[in-house]
Amino acid sequence: MTKPLALLEKYWGHTSFRPLQEDIINAVIQQKDTLALLPTGGGKSVCFQIPALAMDGICIVISPLVALIQDQVANLKTNGIKAIALTGGLKSNELGALLDNCVYGDYKFLYLSPERLQQEIIKERIKQMNVNLIAVDEAHCISQWGNDFRPAYKNINTLRELLPEVPCIALTATATPTVVKDIEESLHLKDVAKFQQSFTRENLAYTVLETENKLLTIEKTLRKYPQSCIVYTRNRKSTVSIHESLSRKGFTSVFFHGGLSSEDKKKHLQKWLNGKVQTIVATNAFGMGIDKPDVKNVIHVQLPDSLENYYQEAGRAGRNGEYANAIILTDANDIEILKKQFIHNLPSVDFLKLVFRKLCSFFQIAYGEGFDTKHALAFYEFCKAYQFPTQKTYTALQLLDRHSVIQLSQNFHRKTTLKFVVDQFNLLNYLDNHPHLSLITQAILRTYGGVFEQKIHINTTFLSQKLGLPKSKINETIQQLAKDEIIDLDEIQTDAEVTFLVAREDDKTIHPIAKEVRQQNELKKKRVEAVLAYVKNTETCKNTQLLSYFGEETKTPCGICSVCKTKKTATPDTELQLLIRDDILKVLQANAMTSTEICAILPYRENLIISIIQLLLEAEKIKLTETNTYTI
Repeated sequence: MTKPLALLEKYWGHTSFRPLQEDIINAVIQQKDTLALLPTGGGKSVCFQIPALAMDGICIVISPLVALIQDQVANLKTNGIKAIALTGGLKSNELGALLDNCVYGDYKFLYLSPERLQQEIIKERIKQMNVNLIAVDEAHCISQWGNDFRPAYKNINTLRELLPEVPCIALTATATPTVVKDIEESLHLKDVAKFQQSFTRENLAYTVLETENKLLTIEKTLRKYPQSCIVYTRNRKSTVSIHESLSRKGFTSVFFHGGLSSEDKKKHLQKWLNGKVQTIVATNAFGMGIDKPDVKNVIHVQLPDSLENYYQEAGRAGRNGEYANAIILTDANDIEILKKQFIHNLPSVDFLKLVFRKLCSFFQIAYGEGFDTKHALAFYEFCKAYQFPTQKTYTALQLLDRHSVIQLSQNFHRKTTLKFVVDQFNLLNYLDNHPHLSLITQAILRTYGGVFEQKIHINTTFLSQKLGLPKSKINETIQQLAKDEIIDLDEIQTDAEVTFLVAREDDKTIHPIAKEVRQQNELKKKRVEAVLAYVKNTETCKNTQLLSYFGEETKTPCGICSVCKTKKTATPDTELQLLIRDDILKVLQANAMTSTEICAILPYRENLIISIIQLLLEAEKIKLTETNTYTI
């Protein structure tokens, strides 16, 4: 058996393990059921990948996210390790061939979603495999008390029954004591070897910052720390608008969200990973499986929906061990926005039933049908068709996905259908006058019969590959033909893909999950309350608050969070406060200014400046004008 350290150096180029990694690996190699709780950036994947490589056979990895599965498989292949992922869209013959490779080939890893364990063909082939380890990633998903609970994770018990002698390792970065206990019981871990690294990140300064101008605060932070940064926002529109604002100010940035094409996602991500741009502005789903050690700042523009998610997202800063910032920007409206978005928009069971029925109607699925069919979904068109509120509807679709009623994946796609509306004689004349359009137009005519008689769906990706031209060039030609009224063109942009995992039975489909949905709604409310308590608490060290939430107690303040820093400068009439007061009065002697303008000029923290302005107002040293500016 190859030694773990030798494998680490051979495949990953490291000469030493991170804390607890080697102990966890040795426990797995000794055939012990193992539970590993390592914070974000703690190197969880190595803890099952190295023992799997050290032992004869194949490791089955259960993971909830397709993107995470694809990232890990791609990284393994890059390192010369044979791995297979059974993601969506596989035909039965393709699935059979991949499973044969796992049985008869020398593959070391088989990655599955938990839903796959319901398929008989997969269960039968697993019986034939030489399985050396079951690895359950994001193991908190198995707990009904866990963040992002996925009932399909209960299917993992099937694996344990099929492979009773094979050890199991469960891994997670965020689990409260209640969730840890539930993981052990749900996975039937026997004589479990439990390893838990402290949730504290000594180099990470947690900051909650009240600001009247979030963009200005982001700009000041980026100037102060010119290293790599992630700005998290909650919707696609904001990623673009913040990116554009930063670009206008001279900052280098890209944006990232689920509506981008795969090509654009890859291009934007690589620019940021390679250090060609300072900042990536992304929706909250971004970052799973992304390992960039030199991120200096993670900035949340809105309040997170749970401390579990926040801890994971914030933890993407400072993985190289150097000082880093995890900053939440908040204003007077954020608390109500959070409640509205995540409490008031929680879908009831009745609303869930309604969304499912209308989803079936939208795709014209008859009662008793629809199982295993796949459909491109234009989400906003769906909401508009039935006058559904977008946020509440999206949450409902996520719930249906989590409970294995549908599989929802973000997938930007343009469906193009066209028909030629001129006769062949006039078309030839047109192409004689527009020879640069001839190659692609002729390819469409040769590939798709009947385009003069009826509208035909055109596969622009296929044409691109066939002609060896960029897809953008194909689309440009089609647009020009439509503009010149040579073709009648319909284009539908979809931003999601829905696969029905059950047949349509309307309310009967939802009844079995109703109790769990109600329970999850109550847990969601408690998680939002925990976030609000974290944001409002200005007395207790932020690190201490987070540790307490995850069941870890400490009496030692971190010294670098926003609470600790404020306490260091909180005594009345300190030299710093006097300095800020004098500087405010100096700038106001020249001109009346808003608080935003004062903050932009002075090199102090915004919350300190605002507090001194308030003291000066109360002391009547300055006054507020009708135009909301301050003057002496």
